[in-house]
This record gives sequence, C-alpha cells and structure tokens, in this order.
Amino acid sequence: MPLRRLITVVGARPQFVKAAMVSRALASAGISERLIHSGQHYDPGMSQVFFEELDVPRPDYYLEVGSGSHAAQTGRIMERLEEILRPLRSDLVVQVYGDTNTTLAAALVAAKLGHPIVHVEAGLRSFNRSMPEEINRLVTDRLSTLLCCPTENAVRHLAAEGMTEGVHLTGDVMYDATRHFAGRADERVDLSRLTDHGPGEYVVATVHRAENTDHPEVLKRIFAGLARLHVPVVMPLHPRTRARLADHAAPANVTLCEPLGYLAMLKLMSHARAVFTDSGGLQKEAFWLNVPCVTLRAETEWTETLEGGWNQLVGSDPDAIATAYSRIADAGKSLRHAFFAAPKESASRAVARLVGDLLAA
Repeated sequence: MPLRRLITVVGARPQFVKAAMVSRALASAGISERLIHSGQHYDPGMSQVFFEELDVPRPDYYLEVGSGSHAAQTGRIMERLEEILRPLRSDLVVQVYGDTNTTLAAALVAAKLGHPIVHVEAGLRSFNRSMPEEINRLVTDRLSTLLCCPTENAVRHLAAEGMTEGVHLTGDVMYDATRHFAGRADERVDLSRLTDHGPGEYVVATVHRAENTDHPEVLKRIFAGLARLHVPVVMPLHPRTRARLADHAAPANVTLCEPLGYLAMLKLMSHARAVFTDSGGLQKEAFWLNVPCVTLRAETEWTETLEGGWNQLVGSDPDAIATAYSRIADAGKSLRHAFFAAPKESASRAVARLVGDLLAA
C-alpha cells in the first residue's frame, strides 16, 4: 500500500513558527509535505517575513482569503480549500496547528472529505466559549485522528471530554522554535534598531485578541494600565489593533511600532523587564526567555505558566496591570519554576514520528 500524502494548512504567524520546526523534522524523517497558506494573515509583516527568516518552504497553494468576520473568513477558507483537496486522491492526511479560523476551516473540510486530521497543539482549553479560539479548539479536537498535546494538562482535558484514542503527549513545538531561533535572533538582530532603550529598561506589550481590540472601553483601560507602569513600553501593533486606534491616543510612555518578525520579537522580548500580552504564544516564550509575563486576559490556556506567579492574569483592569508590574519589580527573577522541562525527544520529532506512522497505516 503506497504512503498517504501529507497536506499542511497554515494561515497565521504562530502557525508559521510551528510549521518551521515540524516541517524541518518531517523532511529529516523523509516525509514529503505540501503546504497550503490560507492568507488569514496577509500583511507582509505578519506573513512573508516569517517564511523568509524561518526557512519555511514556500507554500504550494495560497488561498488569499484576507480579513473578514469569523463566519466569512472561515467560509472562504473552506470553499477555496475544498477546491484544492477534492480533486486529489483520497489517500491524504491533513495537518493543522493551533486554534485559528484556518485551523477550524481545514479540519471541517478534511473531515467532510474523509481525510484523517493531525492537530498539533491539541487539548488546550481556556473554558471560555465566548472566545472564538475556544470554539475552534473544541471542534478541531473532536474531528482529529491524531491529537498532539503540548502538556499533560492538555491530555487531561481531552480525557475529561472522552477523547483518549489517538492522543499523544508530544511536548510543545514552540519550545523547539524558541530554543532553535533565540540564538539566531541574538546574533542577527540589533536591539538598538527595535528600541532606543537598553536591556532591562523597557517592557513589551502586545494586544490583538478581539475581546480586547473590538471594545473601545477595554482598549482604553489597557492603555490606562500601561500608562501607570512608569516605564517605557514598546508595543508592536497587530493590524487589527492599529485599525482600532483611530480614537485612542497611546500614553506618553508607550511607543507604537509595526509588527515584528519572529527573530526581532524574540530579541525584543529577551531583553525586556516584562511582557504584557493577550497572546498565548508570548506567555510561553516569555517563560522560556526568562522574562516575567502579565496576561491581559481573565483566563489562559497555559495554566502551567501561572505556577509560582511567573505569569499573572489581570484582564483589562488598570489597577491590576499596575499591581502586577509592582510584584514583578519586587520579586525579580525569583519567580522561576520548572514549567516545561526539556523533554527527552523534541516535540517536532515526536510529531513527525507520529505523522509518519499515520501516513504508513
């Protein structure tokens, strides 16, 4: 029986980073892969630069779906992806990453066409169904054949929902990426080109989730909290956030800048005093870079980061934002703990091994 073929679907910057590591591991294992880019992130600073600096293979297909409501964007991805997958032979495995609209759309199309699905970063839960990402996770996990979990908590979440078959604890491919690219970032990126402040003299902030950007009062509270830090704040802007800033003047201590590539962001974060973010990926990267984090949400999928106070949940409350930074300043580096100890096998190689087994089955 011939090997089935692997189709990987990506569309957003965190997925490009994960694909950089897994695609490399797949190639090392002799597994051929075809890449489809949905175009969910289409700004060059959010897309093209990642392919260039992370050596991600050029996509075989580009769907160019652009922005829109969740329903419109998901629907366009499904329509255009089905046009590609339907004419292909039935011996396909479709691989998806994370929790975006691209993830959900690809999983739905693959399931309806009868293709096995590999979900990398399965089992995460915020337990907040008002978040679109939570819906995307729940549906994708339920449809997937192979569920690659980054943490033991993720495995437990799936078991609690009755999913144990095809579930594997692989570790986190973002951990592989941070370890692999941090050195490259330190060598290639000049900090002075990113900020006028020296190491330890600033904090980094990012805001992109709809729950924060789509509500003017919430964004106003976040800026009010950042203003009370009395420390320079460097804030790379997600295009969604920039579109919402017409009626919001940034505080005097907040410097807004364009989106950064992965290497530049690693460099900027690694020398910051703290990271303030609503991004799931940055919460983990901050830990691995030994930088305390404050999460601008009421919950997190990465509950392990909360152990020992390394990560603090503050939502958009200005008082909580300021208090969290005061705790960081008082505690210094004493918040370090053992979250995500290095695994025996890299997560990327574990995923590639499991994908190889599925392709051969």
